Amino acid sequence: MTRLGLIIPSSNTTMEAEFHEMLPKGFSVHAARLRLTEVTVQGLAEMEEGIEEEALKLADASVNIIGYGCTSGSLFRGLGHDKIIEERIEKASGIPAVATAGAVVSALKALNIKRVAVATPYIDEINDLEEEFLLANGFQVVDFRGLGIKDNIKIGKLSGQTAYELVMGMRCKEADGVFISCTNFPTISSIERLEKTLRKPVISSNTATLWAMLKRCSISIKIKGFGILLEGML
Repeated sequence: MTRLGLIIPSSNTTMEAEFHEMLPKGFSVHAARLRLTEVTVQGLAEMEEGIEEEALKLADASVNIIGYGCTSGSLFRGLGHDKIIEERIEKASGIPAVATAGAVVSALKALNIKRVAVATPYIDEINDLEEEFLLANGFQVVDFRGLGIKDNIKIGKLSGQTAYELVMGMRCKEADGVFISCTNFPTISSIERLEKTLRKPVISSNTATLWAMLKRCSISIKIKGFGILLEGML
C-alpha cells in the first residue's frame, strides 16, 4: 500500500475526493489541514505558518510522500515559493514533498505547453500573483479568467460543468494547453471532455499534483479517464 499524504486548507472539500476517484487500488490518501476560509493573500500567509506541525503529523502515519495541496498557497510569494514550501515540509518530516504550484510547472513542461490558458475560481488579487508566477517560470499566458470567489467553501461547491463553461469561454485556440487552477475547484469530470473538444491537453491542480507525487515516488502507472497527463504518465 502506497500512502499519499496531503496538507490542504481546512475548507478544501474537493482534493481528497478527487484523489480517491482517480487512484486505483493499492493507494491510500491521508490528509492534514491548515486553517483557511477565504482565499486571500492574508489568509494564505497565515495558513502556511502551521506547515511544519502538520507535516510532522503526517510523518506519524508513515506516508510515502506529502503533497502541499494548495495552488495559490504555494505561489503567492513569487518564483521559488513552491520550493521553499517543499523544503520546509521535508525538513520537518523527513519525507519527500511536492507543492501544487511546482507540480503544475512540471506538468506543463512535460506536456510541452509553452502558451497556456488559465482558468481559476479566484479573485483578482490571487489571479495577478498566479499569472506573475507562471510568467516568471517561462510560460506565455494567452488568456486568464477568474470567477472572483474568495470563500473557499463556495469554490468547493462549484461543478465540473462550471469549469467546462469557463474554459470554453476563453481564447484557447492560441494556447498549447489549458490549466484549471485550485485544488478545491471540482474539475476532473470535465477534463477529458475539454481535451476532446479543444484537442489540446488540459490539466488541473489536482491532476498535476497527483502526477507529480507519483513521479516523485517512482511510480509509473497509467490512469485513464482524467486527461492525457495521467493517462500518459510522461
